[in-house]
Amino acid sequence: MENNYAIIMAGGIGSRFWPFSTHEKPKQFLDILGTGRSLIQLTFDRLSKVCPSNQIYIVTNNEYEKLITEQLPEIPKDNVLFEPVRRNTAPCVAYGCYKIHDKNPNANILVAPSDHLITKEEEYLNTIRYAYKAAAENDVLITLGITPTRPDTGYGYIQATDKKLESNPDIVKVKTFTEKPNQEIAQVFYESGDFSWNSGMFIWSSKSIVKAFEQNMTKIHNLFIDGFGIYSSDQEKEFINQIYAQCVNISVDYAILEKANNVFVLACDIGWTDLGTWGSLYTQVNQDEKENAIVGDSVKIYNSSNNVISNPTDKLMVIDGLDNYIVVNTEDALLICKKEDEQKIKQFVTDLNSTKKYKKYI
Repeated sequence: MENNYAIIMAGGIGSRFWPFSTHEKPKQFLDILGTGRSLIQLTFDRLSKVCPSNQIYIVTNNEYEKLITEQLPEIPKDNVLFEPVRRNTAPCVAYGCYKIHDKNPNANILVAPSDHLITKEEEYLNTIRYAYKAAAENDVLITLGITPTRPDTGYGYIQATDKKLESNPDIVKVKTFTEKPNQEIAQVFYESGDFSWNSGMFIWSSKSIVKAFEQNMTKIHNLFIDGFGIYSSDQEKEFINQIYAQCVNISVDYAILEKANNVFVLACDIGWTDLGTWGSLYTQVNQDEKENAIVGDSVKIYNSSNNVISNPTDKLMVIDGLDNYIVVNTEDALLICKKEDEQKIKQFVTDLNSTKKYKKYI
Protein backbone atom coordinates (compact mmCIF):
# COMPACT_ATOMS: atom_id res chain seq x y z
CA MET A 1 0.00 0.00 0.00
CA GLU A 2 3.01 2.30 0.15
CA ASN A 3 2.16 4.01 -3.17
CA ASN A 4 -1.59 4.17 -2.53
CA TYR A 5 -3.01 7.65 -1.92
CA ALA A 6 -6.52 9.05 -1.70
CA ILE A 7 -8.07 12.47 -2.17
CA ILE A 8 -11.38 13.31 -0.50
CA MET A 9 -13.25 16.16 -2.20
CA ALA A 10 -15.02 18.06 0.59
CA GLY A 11 -15.64 21.60 -0.62
CA GLY A 12 -19.32 21.41 -1.57
CA ILE A 13 -22.22 23.15 0.14
CA GLY A 14 -24.90 20.46 -0.25
CA SER A 15 -27.71 22.94 -0.85
CA ARG A 16 -30.20 20.21 -1.86
CA PHE A 17 -29.99 18.91 1.73
CA TRP A 18 -31.05 22.24 3.24
CA PRO A 19 -32.01 23.08 5.96
CA PHE A 20 -29.97 20.30 7.60
CA SER A 21 -27.01 21.14 5.38
CA THR A 22 -26.01 24.81 5.53
CA HIS A 23 -23.16 26.94 4.21
CA GLU A 24 -21.68 27.03 7.71
CA LYS A 25 -21.86 23.25 8.15
CA PRO A 26 -22.56 21.36 4.90
CA LYS A 27 -23.77 17.78 4.71
CA GLN A 28 -20.34 16.10 4.54
CA PHE A 29 -19.77 17.22 8.14
CA LEU A 30 -23.17 15.99 9.36
CA ASP A 31 -24.33 12.68 10.81
CA ILE A 32 -27.21 12.39 8.36
CA LEU A 33 -27.79 8.68 8.96
CA GLY A 34 -27.70 8.82 12.74
CA THR A 35 -24.64 6.53 13.00
CA GLY A 36 -22.55 8.77 15.25
CA ARG A 37 -20.13 9.52 12.38
CA SER A 38 -20.40 12.25 9.77
CA LEU A 39 -20.29 11.40 6.07
CA ILE A 40 -16.68 12.60 5.73
CA GLN A 41 -15.67 10.53 8.77
CA LEU A 42 -17.29 7.45 7.24
CA THR A 43 -15.43 8.13 3.97
CA PHE A 44 -12.12 8.46 5.83
CA ASP A 45 -12.81 5.24 7.77
CA ARG A 46 -13.30 3.32 4.50
CA LEU A 47 -10.29 4.77 2.69
CA SER A 48 -7.93 4.14 5.60
CA LYS A 49 -8.45 0.42 4.95
CA VAL A 50 -6.96 0.61 1.45
CA CYS A 51 -4.24 3.23 1.90
CA PRO A 52 -2.20 4.57 4.84
CA SER A 53 -4.16 7.21 6.76
CA ASN A 54 -1.25 9.66 6.44
CA GLN A 55 -1.61 9.38 2.66
CA ILE A 56 -5.22 10.52 2.61
CA TYR A 57 -5.62 14.12 1.48
CA ILE A 58 -8.65 16.39 1.80
CA VAL A 59 -9.43 19.26 -0.55
CA THR A 60 -11.90 21.68 0.97
CA ASN A 61 -12.73 25.34 1.37
CA ASN A 62 -10.85 27.67 3.71
CA GLU A 63 -13.89 28.16 5.93
CA TYR A 64 -14.06 24.47 6.92
CA GLU A 65 -10.63 24.25 8.55
CA LYS A 66 -12.07 24.05 12.07
CA LEU A 67 -14.56 21.33 11.11
CA ILE A 68 -11.83 19.21 9.48
CA THR A 69 -9.59 19.57 12.54
CA GLU A 70 -12.43 18.62 14.90
CA GLN A 71 -13.72 15.65 12.91
CA LEU A 72 -10.48 14.24 11.49
CA PRO A 73 -7.68 15.10 13.93
CA GLU A 74 -5.63 12.17 12.60
CA ILE A 75 -5.14 13.84 9.20
CA PRO A 76 -1.70 15.52 8.97
CA LYS A 77 -2.00 19.29 8.63
CA ASP A 78 -0.10 19.24 5.34
CA ASN A 79 -2.68 16.84 3.90
CA VAL A 80 -5.56 19.32 4.19
CA LEU A 81 -5.63 21.46 1.06
CA PHE A 82 -7.66 24.66 1.15
CA GLU A 83 -9.20 26.14 -1.98
CA PRO A 84 -9.42 29.94 -1.72
CA VAL A 85 -12.41 29.95 -4.11
CA ARG A 86 -14.66 27.23 -5.54
CA ARG A 87 -13.72 26.30 -9.11
CA ASN A 88 -15.50 22.95 -9.56
CA THR A 89 -13.75 19.57 -9.52
CA ALA A 90 -11.01 19.92 -12.18
CA PRO A 91 -8.86 22.40 -10.19
CA CYS A 92 -9.68 20.50 -6.99
CA VAL A 93 -8.43 17.23 -8.49
CA ALA A 94 -5.41 18.90 -10.06
CA TYR A 95 -4.37 20.50 -6.76
CA GLY A 96 -4.42 17.20 -4.89
CA CYS A 97 -2.89 15.07 -7.66
CA TYR A 98 -0.07 17.48 -8.53
CA LYS A 99 0.88 17.89 -4.86
CA ILE A 100 0.97 14.11 -4.41
CA HIS A 101 2.91 13.63 -7.67
CA ASP A 102 5.49 16.17 -6.51
CA LYS A 103 5.96 14.09 -3.37
CA ASN A 104 5.80 10.63 -4.95
CA PRO A 105 5.81 10.31 -8.76
CA ASN A 106 4.94 6.60 -8.38
CA ALA A 107 1.72 7.34 -6.55
CA ASN A 108 -1.60 5.70 -7.39
CA ILE A 109 -4.50 7.93 -6.44
CA LEU A 110 -8.15 7.34 -5.59
CA VAL A 111 -10.36 10.43 -5.84
CA ALA A 112 -13.63 10.20 -3.91
CA PRO A 113 -16.39 12.61 -2.85
CA SER A 114 -16.80 13.07 0.89
CA ASP A 115 -20.56 12.58 1.07
CA HIS A 116 -21.37 9.28 -0.64
CA LEU A 117 -22.79 6.24 1.09
CA ILE A 118 -21.36 2.73 0.59
CA THR A 119 -23.29 -0.11 2.21
CA LYS A 120 -21.33 -3.08 0.78
CA GLU A 121 -17.98 -2.14 2.22
CA GLU A 122 -16.05 -5.36 1.55
CA GLU A 123 -17.06 -5.32 -2.13
CA TYR A 124 -16.02 -1.67 -2.28
CA LEU A 125 -12.61 -2.32 -0.73
CA ASN A 126 -11.91 -5.23 -3.08
CA THR A 127 -12.93 -3.08 -6.05
CA ILE A 128 -10.58 -0.29 -5.00
CA ARG A 129 -7.66 -2.70 -4.48
CA TYR A 130 -8.26 -4.16 -7.96
CA ALA A 131 -8.38 -0.67 -9.49
CA TYR A 132 -5.24 0.49 -7.66
CA LYS A 133 -3.34 -2.46 -9.14
CA ALA A 134 -4.62 -1.76 -12.64
CA ALA A 135 -3.72 1.93 -12.38
CA ALA A 136 -0.21 1.06 -11.22
CA GLU A 137 0.38 -1.25 -14.19
CA ASN A 138 -1.35 0.69 -17.00
CA ASP A 139 -1.58 4.24 -18.33
CA VAL A 140 -5.32 4.48 -17.75
CA LEU A 141 -7.87 6.71 -16.07
CA ILE A 142 -10.41 4.51 -14.28
CA THR A 143 -13.86 5.62 -13.21
CA LEU A 144 -16.02 3.48 -10.97
CA GLY A 145 -19.34 2.74 -12.64
CA ILE A 146 -22.30 1.64 -10.57
CA THR A 147 -24.50 -1.13 -11.94
CA PRO A 148 -27.93 0.56 -12.29
CA THR A 149 -30.86 -0.79 -10.31
CA ARG A 150 -33.46 1.47 -11.93
CA PRO A 151 -33.76 4.03 -14.78
CA ASP A 152 -32.76 6.98 -12.59
CA THR A 153 -32.65 10.47 -14.16
CA GLY A 154 -30.58 11.93 -11.33
CA TYR A 155 -27.25 10.37 -12.34
CA GLY A 156 -24.88 10.62 -15.27
CA TYR A 157 -24.41 7.45 -17.34
CA ILE A 158 -21.29 5.77 -18.75
CA GLN A 159 -21.46 3.56 -21.84
CA ALA A 160 -18.76 0.91 -22.19
CA THR A 161 -17.24 -0.59 -25.33
CA ASP A 162 -16.22 -4.23 -25.82
CA LYS A 163 -12.53 -3.42 -25.35
CA LYS A 164 -11.21 -4.85 -22.09
CA LEU A 165 -8.00 -3.96 -20.30
CA GLU A 166 -5.75 -6.93 -21.04
CA SER A 167 -4.28 -7.21 -17.55
CA ASN A 168 -7.61 -6.53 -15.82
CA PRO A 169 -10.52 -7.78 -17.99
CA ASP A 170 -13.22 -6.40 -15.67
CA ILE A 171 -12.08 -2.90 -16.62
CA VAL A 172 -13.55 -1.81 -19.96
CA LYS A 173 -12.87 1.16 -22.23
CA VAL A 174 -15.44 3.95 -22.08
CA LYS A 175 -17.41 4.86 -25.19
CA THR A 176 -19.52 7.81 -24.02
CA PHE A 177 -20.49 9.88 -21.00
CA THR A 178 -24.05 11.17 -20.83
CA GLU A 179 -25.22 13.79 -18.36
CA LYS A 180 -28.49 13.25 -16.48
CA PRO A 181 -30.93 11.98 -19.15
CA ASN A 182 -34.70 12.32 -19.33
CA GLN A 183 -36.89 9.42 -18.21
CA GLU A 184 -37.30 7.91 -21.68
CA ILE A 185 -33.57 7.82 -22.39
CA ALA A 186 -32.78 6.58 -18.86
CA GLN A 187 -35.15 3.67 -19.48
CA VAL A 188 -33.32 2.80 -22.73
CA PHE A 189 -29.95 2.97 -20.96
CA TYR A 190 -31.17 0.78 -18.12
CA GLU A 191 -32.67 -1.89 -20.38
CA SER A 192 -29.64 -2.05 -22.69
CA GLY A 193 -27.27 -3.29 -20.00
CA ASP A 194 -24.41 -1.32 -21.58
CA PHE A 195 -24.48 1.59 -19.15
CA SER A 196 -23.32 2.30 -15.61
CA TRP A 197 -24.07 5.21 -13.33
CA ASN A 198 -21.20 7.67 -13.01
CA SER A 199 -20.19 7.51 -9.35
CA GLY A 200 -17.72 10.41 -9.41
CA MET A 201 -14.98 8.14 -8.01
CA PHE A 202 -11.74 7.80 -9.98
CA ILE A 203 -8.46 5.86 -9.75
CA TRP A 204 -5.29 6.60 -11.71
CA SER A 205 -1.56 6.91 -11.31
CA SER A 206 -0.26 10.41 -10.67
CA LYS A 207 1.76 10.12 -13.89
CA SER A 208 -1.35 9.36 -15.95
CA ILE A 209 -3.48 12.18 -14.56
CA VAL A 210 -0.70 14.77 -14.89
CA LYS A 211 -0.22 13.69 -18.51
CA ALA A 212 -3.98 13.86 -19.09
CA PHE A 213 -4.14 17.44 -17.80
CA GLU A 214 -1.15 18.38 -19.95
CA GLN A 215 -2.84 16.98 -23.07
CA ASN A 216 -6.45 18.01 -22.44
CA MET A 217 -6.48 21.00 -20.07
CA THR A 218 -3.16 22.73 -20.67
CA LYS A 219 -4.01 25.93 -18.83
CA ILE A 220 -4.71 24.14 -15.55
CA HIS A 221 -1.64 21.92 -16.07
CA ASN A 222 0.65 24.93 -16.54
CA LEU A 223 -0.66 26.55 -13.37
CA PHE A 224 -0.27 23.56 -11.06
CA ILE A 225 3.00 22.20 -12.46
CA ASP A 226 4.62 25.46 -11.44
CA GLY A 227 3.98 24.37 -7.87
CA PHE A 228 6.53 21.55 -8.01
CA GLY A 229 9.03 22.35 -5.29
CA ILE A 230 6.55 24.73 -3.64
CA TYR A 231 3.96 22.22 -2.43
CA SER A 232 4.37 21.36 1.28
CA SER A 233 6.47 24.49 1.81
CA ASP A 234 5.69 27.80 3.51
CA GLN A 235 5.01 29.29 0.07
CA GLU A 236 2.25 26.83 -0.88
CA LYS A 237 -0.70 28.86 0.43
CA GLU A 238 0.39 32.06 -1.32
CA PHE A 239 1.03 30.15 -4.55
CA ILE A 240 -2.43 28.50 -4.48
CA ASN A 241 -4.13 31.80 -3.69
CA GLN A 242 -2.47 33.33 -6.75
CA ILE A 243 -3.24 30.61 -9.28
CA TYR A 244 -6.79 29.66 -8.24
CA ALA A 245 -8.26 32.89 -9.53
CA GLN A 246 -6.85 31.94 -12.96
CA CYS A 247 -8.38 28.45 -12.94
CA VAL A 248 -11.24 27.61 -15.28
CA ASN A 249 -14.48 26.71 -13.50
CA ILE A 250 -14.96 23.22 -14.94
CA SER A 251 -15.58 19.66 -13.77
CA VAL A 252 -12.96 16.96 -14.17
CA ASP A 253 -15.50 15.02 -16.24
CA TYR A 254 -15.69 17.76 -18.90
CA ALA A 255 -12.04 18.78 -18.63
CA ILE A 256 -10.44 15.34 -18.80
CA LEU A 257 -12.65 12.26 -18.87
CA GLU A 258 -14.74 13.21 -21.91
CA LYS A 259 -11.60 14.12 -23.89
CA ALA A 260 -8.91 11.60 -22.98
CA ASN A 261 -8.60 8.39 -25.03
CA ASN A 262 -7.48 6.16 -22.14
CA VAL A 263 -10.59 6.32 -19.93
CA PHE A 264 -11.90 2.99 -18.64
CA VAL A 265 -14.80 2.01 -16.41
CA LEU A 266 -14.94 -0.63 -13.69
CA ALA A 267 -18.59 -1.54 -13.09
CA CYS A 268 -19.38 -2.61 -9.55
CA ASP A 269 -22.18 -3.27 -7.08
CA ILE A 270 -21.09 -1.67 -3.81
CA GLY A 271 -24.37 -0.46 -2.32
CA TRP A 272 -23.69 3.08 -3.51
CA THR A 273 -25.76 6.24 -3.31
CA ASP A 274 -24.52 9.80 -3.62
CA LEU A 275 -26.95 11.05 -0.95
CA GLY A 276 -27.52 14.07 -3.15
CA THR A 277 -31.10 14.72 -2.09
CA TRP A 278 -33.60 13.96 0.65
CA GLY A 279 -35.19 11.50 -1.74
CA SER A 280 -31.97 9.49 -1.91
CA LEU A 281 -31.92 9.35 1.89
CA TYR A 282 -35.42 7.81 1.81
CA THR A 283 -34.06 4.59 0.31
CA GLN A 284 -31.29 4.29 2.93
CA VAL A 285 -33.27 4.70 6.15
CA ASN A 286 -35.46 2.06 7.80
CA GLN A 287 -39.13 2.73 7.11
CA ASP A 288 -42.18 2.13 9.27
CA GLU A 289 -45.24 0.15 8.24
CA LYS A 290 -46.56 3.18 6.30
CA GLU A 291 -43.22 3.57 4.47
CA ASN A 292 -42.24 6.71 6.33
CA ALA A 293 -38.46 7.17 6.62
CA ILE A 294 -37.81 8.90 9.93
CA VAL A 295 -34.52 10.23 11.30
CA GLY A 296 -34.77 11.50 14.87
CA ASP A 297 -36.47 10.36 18.08
CA SER A 298 -38.87 13.26 18.67
CA VAL A 299 -41.39 12.43 15.93
CA LYS A 300 -44.99 11.20 16.29
CA ILE A 301 -47.04 10.60 13.14
CA TYR A 302 -50.66 9.73 12.36
CA ASN A 303 -52.40 8.79 9.11
CA SER A 304 -49.27 9.60 7.08
CA SER A 305 -47.30 7.60 4.52
CA ASN A 306 -44.29 7.66 2.17
CA ASN A 307 -42.69 10.66 3.86
CA VAL A 308 -39.09 11.61 4.57
CA ILE A 309 -38.98 13.14 8.04
CA SER A 310 -35.85 14.46 9.74
CA ASN A 311 -35.89 16.02 13.19
CA PRO A 312 -32.45 16.10 14.82
CA THR A 313 -33.73 18.46 17.55
CA ASP A 314 -35.39 17.69 20.89
CA LYS A 315 -38.50 19.60 19.81
CA LEU A 316 -41.45 17.23 19.45
CA MET A 317 -42.82 17.00 15.90
CA VAL A 318 -46.41 15.75 15.47
CA ILE A 319 -47.64 15.07 11.91
CA ASP A 320 -51.10 14.02 10.80
CA GLY A 321 -52.48 13.31 7.31
CA LEU A 322 -49.35 13.91 5.26
CA ASP A 323 -48.39 11.77 2.25
CA ASN A 324 -45.30 11.89 0.00
CA TYR A 325 -43.67 14.89 1.65
CA ILE A 326 -40.24 15.90 2.87
CA VAL A 327 -40.35 17.43 6.35
CA VAL A 328 -37.08 18.65 7.86
CA ASN A 329 -36.91 20.48 11.17
CA THR A 330 -33.74 22.10 12.55
CA GLU A 331 -33.05 24.60 15.31
CA ASP A 332 -33.26 27.44 12.77
CA ALA A 333 -35.58 26.39 9.96
CA LEU A 334 -38.45 24.13 8.93
CA LEU A 335 -38.85 22.73 5.40
CA ILE A 336 -42.10 21.17 4.14
CA CYS A 337 -41.93 20.15 0.49
CA LYS A 338 -43.51 17.54 -1.79
CA LYS A 339 -41.11 14.68 -2.50
CA GLU A 340 -41.67 15.09 -6.22
CA ASP A 341 -40.51 18.72 -5.95
CA GLU A 342 -37.24 18.05 -4.12
CA GLN A 343 -35.18 19.49 -6.98
CA LYS A 344 -36.73 22.87 -6.10
CA ILE A 345 -34.90 22.93 -2.76
CA LYS A 346 -31.72 24.20 -4.41
CA GLN A 347 -33.74 27.08 -5.90
CA PHE A 348 -35.32 27.79 -2.51
CA VAL A 349 -31.82 28.19 -1.09
CA THR A 350 -30.82 30.52 -3.92
CA ASP A 351 -33.92 32.65 -3.35
CA LEU A 352 -33.40 32.83 0.40
CA ASN A 353 -29.74 33.69 -0.07
CA SER A 354 -30.69 36.68 -2.21
CA THR A 355 -32.82 38.17 0.57
CA LYS A 356 -30.87 39.86 3.34
CA LYS A 357 -33.13 38.88 6.24
CA TYR A 358 -33.05 35.17 5.27
CA LYS A 359 -29.32 34.82 4.52
CA LYS A 360 -28.50 33.79 8.07
CA TYR A 361 -30.54 30.60 7.60
CA ILE A 362 -28.56 29.36 4.59
